[in-house]
Amino acid sequence: MKIVIEEPRDDEEEQIIVRCRQMTPDLLRMLALLKAQDALVAYDGAEIHRVQTADVYYIEVVDNKTFLYYKDKVYESKQKLYELEEALSNSDFLRVSKSVILNLRKVRTLSPALSGRFETTLDNGEKVIISRQYIGDLKKRLGI
Repeated sequence: MKIVIEEPRDDEEEQIIVRCRQMTPDLLRMLALLKAQDALVAYDGAEIHRVQTADVYYIEVVDNKTFLYYKDKVYESKQKLYELEEALSNSDFLRVSKSVILNLRKVRTLSPALSGRFETTLDNGEKVIISRQYIGDLKKRLGI
């Protein structure tokens, strides 16, 4: 596969052109990553922020409110967990329980816990429990 990168003129819009003989699963995955949502709208009190998805450690629902957890900051989202799961489905995010979506790039360690669950320690030291019904998806994504 040949990759060509050209800088557009000032009056041109940036674009990506894909020329392929056949649409393979790998190519579809790459296209999905290109389309993946790279920023989310989040709230910190009355302030509205545009925050980068790559910096999110995990997303959790508590008392019917959705929270985005960053290294040392927590924002609220007006989106439902299933909406965020759908928007982030072709990225490094994975649903790991009924109330949590986890950024797999932020996982430092993974270890078995009680009742067939797993516990993960994130880069910021926080621990997140992975429900046993989501373990299969996790192992598949991690290739274990």
